[in-house]
Amino acid sequence: MSSENQTWTKKLYQNFEGFVEGVIYDRDLSISARLFGLFLSPFSYLFSLIVRTRVFLYGKRLILKDKPLDCFVLVVGNLTVGGTGKTPVVERFAKELVGRGLKVAILSRGYKSKQDIEDRNFRNLFFKSRIQKPKVVSNGVEVLMNSEEAGDEPFMLAKNLPGVVVITGRDRVKSGRFAIDRFKADALILDDGFQYLSIRGRMNLLLVDQTNPFGNHSLLPRGILREPVSHLKRASYVFLTKSENDPELNLLETIRKYNDKAEIIRCVHKPKFFREVNGEIEKGLSFLYESFVGVFCGIASPRGFEQIIDRMSGELRFRRRFLDHHRYEAEELDRMFQQAKNSGADIMVTTEKDAVRIPVSYKPILPLFYVRMEIEIVEGFEDFQEAVAGICFPTKERLKPAFPVSFKD
Repeated sequence: MSSENQTWTKKLYQNFEGFVEGVIYDRDLSISARLFGLFLSPFSYLFSLIVRTRVFLYGKRLILKDKPLDCFVLVVGNLTVGGTGKTPVVERFAKELVGRGLKVAILSRGYKSKQDIEDRNFRNLFFKSRIQKPKVVSNGVEVLMNSEEAGDEPFMLAKNLPGVVVITGRDRVKSGRFAIDRFKADALILDDGFQYLSIRGRMNLLLVDQTNPFGNHSLLPRGILREPVSHLKRASYVFLTKSENDPELNLLETIRKYNDKAEIIRCVHKPKFFREVNGEIEKGLSFLYESFVGVFCGIASPRGFEQIIDRMSGELRFRRRFLDHHRYEAEELDRMFQQAKNSGADIMVTTEKDAVRIPVSYKPILPLFYVRMEIEIVEGFEDFQEAVAGICFPTKERLKPAFPVSFKD
């Protein structure tokens, strides 16, 4: 296939992927999107049946059985695809645990890493030993992979968490055993692991995006839900992210309807500083106050990021959205930066997650920075501390798992 045909095919695929994303997030309200949504609805019911059956079988330990590991397993995840802000929460817990003397390892699938893409290739599905081989992104001392090899989030975690081991692999049971045997891990954090039922978690942290908790309440592929909302009952703690305002009563009622025991902790993602992409320059939060700014990102929920930068800048002159996990190429960056410059922008800002997907050798025509975000607990700090203590000093009562086994849920 010629280079021109490959480019055309890639663009066509990206356009279709963007169209599908607009449908499941209900961002595209065109007639064609609504018709496609109707087409997808029966598949959502089929997916729901598969998910409920799988959870039921794991809950009853019939055919499918989870495997305990010889250390504490903390599960961090959500019911929806993308956008809840898991990475800063994982970072916060890892830092707290390391600060209390635990040896921590983070287990990630490494979604959309080079290895993950290769593993999902049809011909590799038959070579399980290759698929399940753990990859060490960080040994706790140095980062051993780049973002393309490791995936966006694992690379970010490895870069920001010295002293923490980061391992990727589709078989996270094998990765967990490897972390225990090789690195003597005391605690494992299963990143994006709420649906990974093969490992027996001791504590489940469920993240819910307060600004868009459950989408249109449909499961994939019509909506953004990975599981029915009723599976909230598996959570030990519920973290409401992006919780700048008090949550609506119906959201709290929904949580309590399915889980009346989990503590609810509210948190927000706060900007801390700006750092030059592929550079060392660091700026304070007043950096953009009198500047004309352009923003771009490839994340599941771009609106929150854009609003944050808009509030912090003199004027937002340019914005561009890409698909989640989009890996940038120099030519498209050149075109975008030229458009931003023509729009009057004198500084470009992106997310930290996007920054790791920009080629290290890329030289932009405008200053390029990413904003560093960290979580801040706004309500339920004592419950957060209790969760940390429950990992360091576990008790049977505190950690009794809540697992839905009713098939009708």
